[in-house]
Amino acid sequence: MRQPSAGEALASALSAEYAAIYAYGRIGVRLSGAARDAARQAEAAHRRRRDALVVQLTTAGGVVPPDRAGYALPFPVTDRASALRLAADVEERTAAHWRAALASTTGADRDQALAALVEYAVRATRWRKTAGLTPLTVPFPGRPT
Repeated sequence: MRQPSAGEALASALSAEYAAIYAYGRIGVRLSGAARDAARQAEAAHRRRRDALVVQLTTAGGVVPPDRAGYALPFPVTDRASALRLAADVEERTAAHWRAALASTTGADRDQALAALVEYAVRATRWRKTAGLTPLTVPFPGRPT
């Protein structure tokens, strides 16, 4: 199996950022108080990373995948509990794309991928704690189980 290029890996991470932003739109409407504020902050973080990746890929002459009008969610979001579960899932799924990018990147791109992986692993843990899910942490963030 061919390892993706750095540009392909970053484009895949960008697609994951698009999906995360979409999901947070569904998550935030089911939350209130501090959890809603945390969802807004998470969505803003994903938007910042998306924007930076679009600029980075465009500047490097890479392919910028288009955003889609909608994304399939892994389960319906009907209440606070399902919104919190989805928030943790979104962070894990997005972390997986950044974890995969580690193998294809070097230098500043690799630092960027590692920073995203760590940020999303920490955020997933916070969401699991808020949701009362166990275990709170996973042994290898971003690695498929």
